[in-house]
Amino acid sequence: MPDELLIKNGRVIDPANGIDKECDVLIVDGEIAEVGRIDKPVQTVIDATGRLVTPGLIDIHVHFREPGDEEEETIASGSAAAVAAGFTSVVCMPNTSPVIENETDVEYIHRKGRQARKTHVYTMGAITKGRQGVELAEMGFMAEAGAVGFTDDGKGVQNPSVMLRALKYAAMFDVVVAQHCQDDSFAGEGVMNAGFYSTILGLPGMDALAEQAMLWRDIQLVKKIRLGRIRYHAQHISTAGSVELIRAAKKDSLPITCEVTPHHLFFTEECCAEYDTNYKVNPPLRTARDIDALKEAIAEGLIDALVTDHAPHLQSEKELEFLAAPFGIAGLECALGLYVKALIEPGILDWPGLIRLMTEKPAKIIGIDKGTLGKGKQADVTIIDPNAEYEIDVNKFRSKSRNCPYHGWKVKGKVEETIVGGEIRFQAGE
Repeated sequence: MPDELLIKNGRVIDPANGIDKECDVLIVDGEIAEVGRIDKPVQTVIDATGRLVTPGLIDIHVHFREPGDEEEETIASGSAAAVAAGFTSVVCMPNTSPVIENETDVEYIHRKGRQARKTHVYTMGAITKGRQGVELAEMGFMAEAGAVGFTDDGKGVQNPSVMLRALKYAAMFDVVVAQHCQDDSFAGEGVMNAGFYSTILGLPGMDALAEQAMLWRDIQLVKKIRLGRIRYHAQHISTAGSVELIRAAKKDSLPITCEVTPHHLFFTEECCAEYDTNYKVNPPLRTARDIDALKEAIAEGLIDALVTDHAPHLQSEKELEFLAAPFGIAGLECALGLYVKALIEPGILDWPGLIRLMTEKPAKIIGIDKGTLGKGKQADVTIIDPNAEYEIDVNKFRSKSRNCPYHGWKVKGKVEETIVGGEIRFQAGE
C-alpha cells in the first residue's frame, strides 16, 4: 500500500507554478502526486480550510553553531526550531569552530541534519581557509560533497584578487558565492551604524560605505568575468546605497541576487540608545531612510530572498557590555510573523509575493530542486493560518538561545503543520 496524505480545502499558493486557488494536495510516498480537486479516499487527511498550503519555506542564512558552540545551538535544536517556524530547508553558514572548509566538514553537517530528522539541512563552505581571506578553501571538494554555496559570512573577502579567483572557481561547479559585504577599512572596529547615535553613545561606528564599497567592488568583478554559470549573492543588505547598486546591477542583467532580514526592516540605529545588545547585529541597524529603501526594493522585486540570519548566543555573552557582546539575533521561530507584519500588513507584498521570496527564489539561489508543489517533487509543505494572532515568547523557543528583541510582540501568521518529505515533522500544539 502506498503511503498517502491528503491536504484538503486549503488555499494553495505555489508561485513557481502560478497556483493560487482553493484546492487539495495529494502526497504519495513522499512526493507531490496531484494538486487540484481530489475525492479519492485517503487514510491520512489534513483539513486545511481557512489555511494557506505552500511549498515548504526555505531559509538560506542560519547559524546552527555546530561544531564548536553547541551550548548556543546544535543542528538538532536548530532543526527543531526551523520546522516549528515552517522551514523545510535551511542553509547553515560555515563560521563555526572549526570552520566548514573541506568535504569532511560538509559531510558532517549533512549527517547531523539527517540524524535530527526535522528539516533538510544544507551548508555553505568557506570561501577561504579559516575565513582569513588569503587562500581559497577546498571549494571543488566541498561542492562535490554537496555544499550549496560558499561564503566567509561574518567577514568580507577583503582582497579583490582572491574574490575574483573564488568567483571563477565556483562558476566551474555552478555554485553560488555569497558575500558578507564589509570593507574593513571603512568598518574598522565599529559595533553599530556610524552617525549621530554612535557619536552621542560613544560607540565606534560602522560606516554604510563599508557595505557599499565592497558590493560595488564585487559587481565590477562580476562584470569582468561574465561567465555563463557565475552566481553572486549579496547577504543581508542594509543600506539605501546598496539598493541602488543592486538596482543598477540587475538593470545590467548581471547574475546577482540579494537578501534582507526582518531586523533590517524594523529597527533603526536609535534602538541601540539603551545599550541593549539584542540590537547589536552585523551589518548594523541603519536609519529610517534605509528601511524605506529596503521595503521599496522588496515591492519593486529587487530583493530575491527573505532570510533570518538566525544567530543564537548565550545570555551570558549578550549580557556583556555593548563593545564586547557578540553580534546577532535569534529570530528563526518568529520570522514568518515578522515578515507578515513588515510586508503584508502594510500592503508591500501579498501572500503569493511573500511565499515566492521564501520558497521558489531562495531555492534557485542555492540551486536546489525545491520551493514548488510540482508533480513528482519531494513533498515539502508548510500549512499556515494567516489570521492566527500570537505573542512571540522567547521562553517557548525550541532554539537553545533567547537573544531576541521581539519578545512580547503580537504577530499574525501561525504555522500549523510542517511536512518534510511527505512526513509531518511539526504540528502546532504538540
